[in-house]
Amino acid sequence: MNPGPAYGHWQLVIINTFIVLVFAFSFFQPRTRRDWRTFGGFSAFVVALFTEMYGFPLTIYLLSGWLTKHYPQIDWFSHDSSHLLQTLLGWSGDAHVGPLHLISGILIIGGLMLLASAWRVLYRAQRRAALACTGPYAYIRHPQYMAFLVIMVGFLFQWPTLPTLIMFPILAYIYVRLAKREELEAQRILGQVYTRYALHVPRFFPHLRKTTPASPSSSEAERSST
Repeated sequence: MNPGPAYGHWQLVIINTFIVLVFAFSFFQPRTRRDWRTFGGFSAFVVALFTEMYGFPLTIYLLSGWLTKHYPQIDWFSHDSSHLLQTLLGWSGDAHVGPLHLISGILIIGGLMLLASAWRVLYRAQRRAALACTGPYAYIRHPQYMAFLVIMVGFLFQWPTLPTLIMFPILAYIYVRLAKREELEAQRILGQVYTRYALHVPRFFPHLRKTTPASPSSSEAERSST
């Protein structure tokens, strides 16, 4: 492992945060206050993540007593050692090519792809004033919220920190609350159209065997759920 310190690089904090948020923004394109709240929570998670990854290792400082006591041979302030999951599991080698990084990359890229795919379906549905029920919306009712959660889980596999571990369940709870609120609005506007859709399509986790939801006519207006 590289013994050199790898913190205080605030330019990397800014660059990496900017890149991730620009990609997420371009795929999500928030418009409503609820959209901005969703994106704001995700942005806070990303800022906290990269701040600890390249700026200031708060988690390492807070856990330094326990870490140095149980693992005195490890320099916890080197970048490689700060991949906590890999180091604590006792895996050697470059963490950037390890299985945890591979899983992380798959989840992050998959989440971004889901976000982009869901936005395209939602955009077309909104232009037709119709229910978004194709593409990822044929499998789950809130693919965009699920995409943000998948991306965050991916980052946690790669670089878990105390702030992000605390933030994740809070953000998950917020997204579930927002999803339920959107469903109440859709139910009020669409009535049985949305009821039939919700009966066939789960909220966040797809069925192992897909069922086909009842498709509403394009003339039945709806403010599509996110």
